Amino acid sequence: MPSITLHLGREKSLYRRHPWIFSGAIGRVDGDPKSGETVDILDAKGNFIAKAAYSPESNIRARVWTFESAEDVDENFLRRRLDAAIKRRTSSTLSEGEGLGARAIRLIHAESDGLPGLIVDRYDDVLIMQVLTTGAEYWKETLADLLVELTGVPNIYERSDVDVRKLEGLEPRTGILRGNPPEKIILEEYGLKFNVDIAHGHKTGFYLDQSESRHIVGQLAKDRDVLNCFCYTGGFSIHAAAGGAKSVTSIDSSGDALALGRENAALNDQPAEIHEWIEGDVFRELRTFRDSRREFDLIILDPPKFAPTISQVKKATRGYKDINLLAFKLLRPGGILVTFSCSGGVDASLFQKIVAGAALDANVDAQIVQKLGQGADHPIALHFPESAYLKGLICLKA
Repeated sequence: MPSITLHLGREKSLYRRHPWIFSGAIGRVDGDPKSGETVDILDAKGNFIAKAAYSPESNIRARVWTFESAEDVDENFLRRRLDAAIKRRTSSTLSEGEGLGARAIRLIHAESDGLPGLIVDRYDDVLIMQVLTTGAEYWKETLADLLVELTGVPNIYERSDVDVRKLEGLEPRTGILRGNPPEKIILEEYGLKFNVDIAHGHKTGFYLDQSESRHIVGQLAKDRDVLNCFCYTGGFSIHAAAGGAKSVTSIDSSGDALALGRENAALNDQPAEIHEWIEGDVFRELRTFRDSRREFDLIILDPPKFAPTISQVKKATRGYKDINLLAFKLLRPGGILVTFSCSGGVDASLFQKIVAGAALDANVDAQIVQKLGQGADHPIALHFPESAYLKGLICLKA
């Protein structure tokens, strides 16, 4: 088997079970491995550490499959990993309760489930599969067959059209992998119905990681004027209206997403006059609201990634501070800010500091009354802190 030998002292993170090997840690590569092929990872003295998928063009040059020398990375290995991840969801409280349940759930969450680069979301009788790394790409057809076998779901749609694939030297890919999935479906979340655009929506079509937070916003919205920024297809907006909001203003730059948001409001028999849908740049619209002295009782900020990597943190920090500062200024006294960051390069501590700085610059006093994060079907691996990507704060303005 091809192998990677590390520089002396660069094995420490692997002994802590972190699954990434960066290019700068590598002393030499033996055996001319192909993209996505499994390689042995050795320390500087030639001792075995792990088996990993090789990625010749990425700064993350290899991602660990297993730390067991006797464990072969083959179809049976993948079956065991997939089966374990699926059973963790379908045989536990993750599939119970009032929320999305087993018919709409994240089944595979990449490194957190020991399957680097593989994301699988289930929407009823359709699986949405994202293949983000060379290792997952190498095994893609096998993984698709195994998913059908283990879930009994006949339809798989691929949504591997994300920027991270470029870092792996992979082209974006979308389309049907198995069966005959529809391009759109309707799912139910806490008794509310939502259209999901499988073929063209963001990521896998719907942000399953925010299910619990949307429900919480609905519980906070009664008799409040609500502003939902970066609203996408109106998930938070529909929950707010269902929770008794007086008015819901939703902003997004995508006209197509807003059109689906209007459809979602109608799907749930919500009066059109409750909702205002604005197509535009959130930063610009917030400044317009500030200048016109418009105010709200509840504001949701759920922006896209401002800092996918550490190198973009400085620019992202400015963006997060600007929108949170403007939101604090638009809140009435006693108002609530629900603010999120999904940027991998911004950890929870930094995000809290940014929001605190925004409140200070807005000259307001505020308290954090609750912290939010990704749902339990998006688990956080203790050895892989990068999997804790979604940070949320509920702040109460004095």
